[in-house]
Amino acid sequence: MSSIASYKEALEGLHHYLSRFVPLTKQEFGLFLPYIEIREFEKKVKVIDKGEMERYLNIIAWGLARKYLPVRNREITVQLASEGHIIHSDLSFHYRTPSSAVIETIEPTTFFSISYDSLQELYDQFPKAEHLGRLLISDLFVKKDSRYHDQLLKNIRERFLEYVRTHPQMLQRVPQKYIASYLNIKPETFSRLKHLLRPGRRS
Repeated sequence: MSSIASYKEALEGLHHYLSRFVPLTKQEFGLFLPYIEIREFEKKVKVIDKGEMERYLNIIAWGLARKYLPVRNREITVQLASEGHIIHSDLSFHYRTPSSAVIETIEPTTFFSISYDSLQELYDQFPKAEHLGRLLISDLFVKKDSRYHDQLLKNIRERFLEYVRTHPQMLQRVPQKYIASYLNIKPETFSRLKHLLRPGRRS
């Protein structure tokens, strides 16, 4: 995946993603590029560990990563992110405090990353970037709030079927225990629910 054509395609995807929030011409998007770092990691690498300061906001160019909270000898998965999704230890990044979360790659993963300092400089240089940043952060918090409500309002079966419907590719790419943790479902219950995936049983 690390060919020039692949990077170009991933950058075009990033341009399209950002333009969903604020329309950006190619020239305007080009002004952002000097601030973006390309970071590559192998499988099972802790990109940020608990207690470290998060320096980067990351968008996945390709690959797969998860964010989890280490709690009493458990790893509670709070995010599973694939291509085109933002992942970072958000409280640590925005408030400049040690991270309570761990971000770990599930597959070899490439990030388009922007450091905290570069982001502040970008905001100062380009007012449109500051507007874009506000909209991106708002979108992330809305999605987080929506997931929290789903956890409270939907039962286990509903959460499982909704995730399978909206993220079918993740069942092939993500270890089952991570998905179960993300959905707040016991691994043995998750295994039993998989019978619903047989033809004619997903209702």
